[in-house]
Amino acid sequence: MSTVLTAAPAGVDSGPRGGVRAVLALARFEARRLLLSIPVVVAFVGYVAWVVWRTRTSWDGYPALQDVDRATQQGPLLVGLAVLVCAGSAVLRSLRHGTEDYFAIQVVEPWRRTVAHVLSVVPVALLTAVCVAGQFLWEAAKPGAVGGGSPAELLVGPLTVLLFGTLGVLLARVVRSPLAAPLLVVCLLFTLVLGTGTGSVDGLSWLAPVVSEGSATTLPSDLLGRPAAWHAVYLAGAALCVAFLAVLIAGGRRPTVRAGVALTLAVAVAGGILQAGGVEPSPELTAARERVSVAPEKEQTCVERGRSTYCAFPEWEPRAGTWAAVVDHVQSLAGGAAHERRLVVRQRIDARYGLGDDTAIPALTAPHQVTVGTAWGGNRVPEFSTAVAAVLVTGSEQAGSEVCDGRMVTIMWLSLSWQDEPVNALRRVRLDDSVEGSAVVLSPTDPLTMTEGQTDVVRELLEKPRPDVAERVKAHWAELTAPGVTTAEAAGLLGVTAPRTADSCE
Repeated sequence: MSTVLTAAPAGVDSGPRGGVRAVLALARFEARRLLLSIPVVVAFVGYVAWVVWRTRTSWDGYPALQDVDRATQQGPLLVGLAVLVCAGSAVLRSLRHGTEDYFAIQVVEPWRRTVAHVLSVVPVALLTAVCVAGQFLWEAAKPGAVGGGSPAELLVGPLTVLLFGTLGVLLARVVRSPLAAPLLVVCLLFTLVLGTGTGSVDGLSWLAPVVSEGSATTLPSDLLGRPAAWHAVYLAGAALCVAFLAVLIAGGRRPTVRAGVALTLAVAVAGGILQAGGVEPSPELTAARERVSVAPEKEQTCVERGRSTYCAFPEWEPRAGTWAAVVDHVQSLAGGAAHERRLVVRQRIDARYGLGDDTAIPALTAPHQVTVGTAWGGNRVPEFSTAVAAVLVTGSEQAGSEVCDGRMVTIMWLSLSWQDEPVNALRRVRLDDSVEGSAVVLSPTDPLTMTEGQTDVVRELLEKPRPDVAERVKAHWAELTAPGVTTAEAAGLLGVTAPRTADSCE
């Protein structure tokens, strides 16, 4: 036998093993496969469907954009988990198909292929950024939108997808098993979803990609106290560090790769440390929160609308006209001096404890002043309307919260009769969502109380033509608003059936 010597194939020439163009070509190929992979497509469809379903009715059409930016962060988690699995699967494709040895004669080295896989995650992150921007702009375009969003908060979603995608590439280079990524996803689901509690947020909490702080109170954007910018730096540094580390493990020993690992690790650590230090409010922030909670008039602008004055924090000034429309509706139904009374509607919040705590706002004792909160729409409208009616009938918020006689009938009719669906508004303003029996009636400050008899009378009044009842209310205003008037007496004056039971708020 003789040995035949042939020239080496061009693919194993000792020249350069592929360059930037080859890496970018492979990255485009892998990006297309990643975007069209079934888990990623399903995740995006679910994400977009959730955005559309939620945004149609979110915040009852009156969003504060400093809340909207944080609301864009949860949806991308689903996309990120899908990208983690699919990016890792793409790296292991040659191992699954038994073609790993053939790559030894290709122009793209293993570490360059890893760079291509990392770059393939970028288009998915950019598509996520488009979805986040669409959700935010949809909310911002609503006529009732106020406030302003944070670019750093909006970056959290896309950066989370980028981090999870690079983590999938790194995991595939370290653990050559197709089960590694799904197991990590299960752990992340348990940690990020099932393991999320309602406790206070501390420095360690900010090591997670998404940090949620639930609160029923919307705060002015300059009082949030969230280290959002440093958190974005932390996520960006972590994503880039994981990417460089994957390239390093795959054989990319060049000085630029080593320097990239060190630099991005420093950025991630610095962002993590600085965000942890920003969790505790600064003395300046604490003083500002105290000021708007105790003396809001020092931070507000007041405008005249009709007979009344409306004082709001700067971001909520556009809502003065909306509040005035409610006051005008209620006051147009009142009789006596209340019909022309000048009211002061003041926005009040308790921001001293930040986003993590919801604190009740005490009723005002000063006469002819009404509290309005930072939220609006939905149930907030009948709640505010009830507060206005209580002040018109009793003179102050505190006196209104203590009513236990027939004046409650007049208060609730003034509050609800002008609304499109009065009986439904009665249901929404009561704590137990009922229209029968006794119940607690919600308002921006201290709640009111309705007895079973008062509920029956109010419900019957709301079913009668409003002009007929309005004429009786104005004609008997003095009697209906006199302290000590019984519900039976109020029912007789208004021409409806008197309750069988006496007034009792115990």
